Amino acid sequence: MLTPNLTVNMEGHLCIGGADTVTLAKTHGTPLYVMDENMIRENCRGYERVISEEYGGRAEKIVLHGNSKTNSELQMAVSHDVGRIVCDNLPELKRLDQIAGAAGKTVSVMLRIKPGIDAHTHDFVKTGQIDSKFGFALETGEAMQAVKAASLYPNLRLVGLHCHIGSQILDTEPFAEAARVMVRLMDQVRSELNITLPELNLGGGPGIRYTEEDDPKQFGEIVRAILSALKGICTELDFPAPFVLFEPGRSIVGGAGLTLYTVMAKKVIPNIRSYVLVDGGMCDNPRYALYHSEYEAMIANKADQPRSERVTIGGKCCESGDLIGEDMPLQSAEEDDILAVLATGAYNYSMASNYNRNPRAEIVMVRDGEARTVVKRETYADIVKNDL
Repeated sequence: MLTPNLTVNMEGHLCIGGADTVTLAKTHGTPLYVMDENMIRENCRGYERVISEEYGGRAEKIVLHGNSKTNSELQMAVSHDVGRIVCDNLPELKRLDQIAGAAGKTVSVMLRIKPGIDAHTHDFVKTGQIDSKFGFALETGEAMQAVKAASLYPNLRLVGLHCHIGSQILDTEPFAEAARVMVRLMDQVRSELNITLPELNLGGGPGIRYTEEDDPKQFGEIVRAILSALKGICTELDFPAPFVLFEPGRSIVGGAGLTLYTVMAKKVIPNIRSYVLVDGGMCDNPRYALYHSEYEAMIANKADQPRSERVTIGGKCCESGDLIGEDMPLQSAEEDDILAVLATGAYNYSMASNYNRNPRAEIVMVRDGEARTVVKRETYADIVKNDL
């Protein structure tokens, strides 16, 4: 099993957090997102332990991100005294200064920098290279231009720099190198503008185990690599160690969730492939359609049987690309079986859509074998309620 919270009971059914997934599917319907509350809580505690042991402090302020924030979003952040606003481009700096001035406030900002680090991940989730819609580039001098601009606005307080090099990163060195690159830029800011920035947000992107082949690093390893790199570069440059922020992202919830589907049909095309068709698809998990994200899947009511077949899991949307995976090992599937796609606790609901007017799925939280609904299943009435 990918994670220790997944087990198989005496009936051969897949269980998550002590709850029988087949029973959950029958009780709550499918598609169904299932989250293990205990695992999420323990992951959060683990982060707190590592931070307190290795760093000694934690940020307690809200940080607002986004490469295309609207005025209404910025106004909301200013009115609610959001702790840090990460600015992505020069027009945004100008608009935020005007909004803060109109509110009679001084806003603490960070600048999103593209550090030019190879994150060793899929091109679609690399975000720190020069050819990216996010942030200010180092190579072109754009980053220093942004620092100078931000330092001159009367209603903005530049407190630090931010970077995010990508997602689903399974190694520690990209994070360490990002820390070195960013401190070098902070030292350049100190030298050229006599401004010593006190904060550094290294974004996030630690990966999780989507397949048996994935070998993600523990958060403690990532933190130690970052702090070691920071200590080295700060000593080399005689730069005061900045307060570091980090965004754990999917590593908290990704492995704590799975998605359940009902098998509607199986189609065998001789000498080509076998399709297992389910009652969901890209409307509730678009990640395979977007960038071929790999998953492990199993027939939940046959979890004690070997995954002896290779299949393509197809969804219900009117797209040939509506797939959850191709050439995936799976138990022999039949109509009305329950299919479980593992490690889907992150992004699925937030990326879900009403494509083809499909209602979004329900979310249940499991704790010690007991399940409760935390997000209700949408109805067709919900979908058309705003239609005129």
